[in-house]
Amino acid sequence: MMMHLFGPALALLSRIMMAFAFANLVPLGWAWFEDDEALRAVWGASFGFTFGSGWLLWLLTRAHNRELMARDGFLLVNLVWLVLTAYSALPLMFTVPDITWSKAFFETMSALTATGATALSGLDHLPVSVNIWRCFLQLIGGLGIVLLVVAILPLLGLGGVQLYKAETPGPMKDAKFTPRISETARGLWGVYFLFSAACLLAYRWAGMSWADAFMHMCTTMGLGGFSSHDASFGYWNSAQIETVAIVFMTLAGISFLRYFVVLRSLSLRPITGDREIRSYFFVLAGSIALVTLMLAWHRVEEDWLVALRTSAFHVLSLATTTGYASADYAQWPVFVPVYLMFLGCFVSCAGSTGGGIKMVRMVLLIKQARRELVRIIHPRVVNPVTMGGQTIAPSTMTTVLGFMLIYGAATMGLTFLMLLSGLDIVTAFSSVVATVNNIGPGLGEVGPSSNYGSLNAFQLSVLSFAMLLGRLELLTVLVLFTGHFWRR
Repeated sequence: MMMHLFGPALALLSRIMMAFAFANLVPLGWAWFEDDEALRAVWGASFGFTFGSGWLLWLLTRAHNRELMARDGFLLVNLVWLVLTAYSALPLMFTVPDITWSKAFFETMSALTATGATALSGLDHLPVSVNIWRCFLQLIGGLGIVLLVVAILPLLGLGGVQLYKAETPGPMKDAKFTPRISETARGLWGVYFLFSAACLLAYRWAGMSWADAFMHMCTTMGLGGFSSHDASFGYWNSAQIETVAIVFMTLAGISFLRYFVVLRSLSLRPITGDREIRSYFFVLAGSIALVTLMLAWHRVEEDWLVALRTSAFHVLSLATTTGYASADYAQWPVFVPVYLMFLGCFVSCAGSTGGGIKMVRMVLLIKQARRELVRIIHPRVVNPVTMGGQTIAPSTMTTVLGFMLIYGAATMGLTFLMLLSGLDIVTAFSSVVATVNNIGPGLGEVGPSSNYGSLNAFQLSVLSFAMLLGRLELLTVLVLFTGHFWRR
């Protein structure tokens, strides 16, 4: 019965696993370049095991061939993130000294969800191919593994719409920009890799080695924030390198759907006329000014230009949910780190590689609140919520309000679980906020000067689930826990 219901989803999962196995060739190529025979064996075995498991699953499920329904899409997306996270964690067990399974799974879940929360220390001493694997996973996970597969595997064309809706973040995911969803997906990934190539060359020009430039390109465009150095960007303390990061974090925080439309229409109007993007830049500019004033006023930085540089880097890093750091901002006046965490909850645009609830939802919530205030004074006035000159359907507003209710409940519920496990309130709450919103570093024990390595297996498991919730925007995961989903 279960195979009959979910066989199509498992059949497509098998093909995704076989396609994903080729990602192991990236660290394998570097291990070959370094002539490291032991690491070549690890990455080769990882490739073979992942591909072989996918092939075996395909043999078992190939007879189940029908169009994907909505339920299949939701199940498949969840299985993809869980299964590929587990398979991605296996090489870490053989390459990172003294690592546990909970840490390895947490690390790769953080990578594929582009969260950037790490449980590992001594990154500078890890083999380069291991750091490349961690960072490359963030590039893949940035726009979404399933979206990538929709783009490159025509076999997913029939059910591609269901995967796109389950995978794509934001409340307006029903919009299609081309007649075929696979064409849209290919266009998005084409834009993504175009920006990635530019970012790679810019980092190299700014002074990074080719290996560091590649790794930080992956984690900048994926807005994931992993680094190959424990000190993150403090390792270089370079204004040029930080400027490159600021530019490309800003670009990656904007909807790639808009870039796609700009290239098709050869006009900047889709960006300059977009209310969400205008709000995005307004909040970023205001926040940079505010944090600069705070740093200068409290003499954290004596020089105004240094204060501006430091402010811009950390505002962009936290607001876009990247999570890079060039200084221990937890030691700044308490308003600043809390405000930076707050920005990470909503600033990124829908359709970007960032996490959080997305700027478009925040704009709609503010408009809805203003509408209710007007109705108190003028009960009979017709005052619909509009955005970009278009009236927002009541069903969309209901979805946004429902999402926010579940978002708040999930954040509080997971925080209480972390408190029950023995953590202090600052660490518990900030770790949940940082993982649900895919920000990365939190405060307290998981602040920018430390990491998540001090947490126990239960705590890491809770936060791994929080990262999955945030990456798939809660509803895609939580729908699996309803009785209606499992009824035929």
